[in-house]
Amino acid sequence: MTGRQSALGRQMYPRTPDMTLSFHTVAVDGELFAIIENGVRLTGMPAFGDGSTESARGSWALVHFIRHLPKLTAEELSEMEQLNPKTPEEWKHSKRKRAS
Repeated sequence: MTGRQSALGRQMYPRTPDMTLSFHTVAVDGELFAIIENGVRLTGMPAFGDGSTESARGSWALVHFIRHLPKLTAEELSEMEQLNPKTPEEWKHSKRKRAS
């Protein structure tokens, strides 16, 4: 699900970009890094950086991840979906599946 498809994403203005499509191929790595660190004014994109070395390291890791998104394998996508946060109902369902 892209940001545009989520309940929050549909309410954003300007619209959130689908990072699996063309936006990430147009922006250079430094631009993506700056967006992650500093956010985008007057949009729903907050700043995630705090100016620290640790923050920069995490932002660069995210840049590399964004670059990898169009090449995700089905196995990688499945693994990522397993790591997504779960609602209490989803936890109950997964516990029942494991128990059977």
